Amino acid sequence: MPGNCSDSPEGYPSDCQVLEGYRTRVREKQIMEKSPDYQRALAKAKEIRLLLLDVDGVLTDGTLLYTDSTAESKAFNTQDGFGLRLLLDAGIDVGIITARKSEVVARRARELKMTYVYQGMGNKNEAFKEIMKSSGFKPYEIAYMGDDWLDLVLLVQVGLALTPANGVPEVKEVAHFITERQGGHGAVRDACNLILNAKGLTGQLLQSYKSR
Repeated sequence: MPGNCSDSPEGYPSDCQVLEGYRTRVREKQIMEKSPDYQRALAKAKEIRLLLLDVDGVLTDGTLLYTDSTAESKAFNTQDGFGLRLLLDAGIDVGIITARKSEVVARRARELKMTYVYQGMGNKNEAFKEIMKSSGFKPYEIAYMGDDWLDLVLLVQVGLALTPANGVPEVKEVAHFITERQGGHGAVRDACNLILNAKGLTGQLLQSYKSR
């Protein structure tokens, strides 16, 4: 029983405490997925054919690392990358629209085989209009994830507005879904999971990896 759990003699959590912590997380997730907000986001996610992302604070934790040269370093999450790969496997396009410009981002976009890559976009709406024109997608078929004010112009237009747990309050106010995890730490994977769940594709994709 949870009430009988106690620390091990070494001061580390006991097996009982670890198991109870896991059960608590499962219960919390089940409650979240039954919430009206989650169900509304799920309904919107069914229509999505393209997921667009900001980079800093979304695909990364927002930290900028500078070296003595002009090089810039960024850290990306492998689970985010795999989630985007799953979307592509499911026939859902992915891309980025970011205000900054970085060769590191361009390299990551190539690795992930992103369909749309727009960097150095001070006005993100211009890129959004170009993408709609070239793809033929309607706003309700597009999801966008952003974390700060520069993203608001897109978040108020798309069919599914997403923000990571670290999104600023003004962005959270307009988002249809706030991920459990923060940018650079699995937030994009949470968004991918939402879309795949909405389309009923999660089980099918999971089985394909189990049977390889």
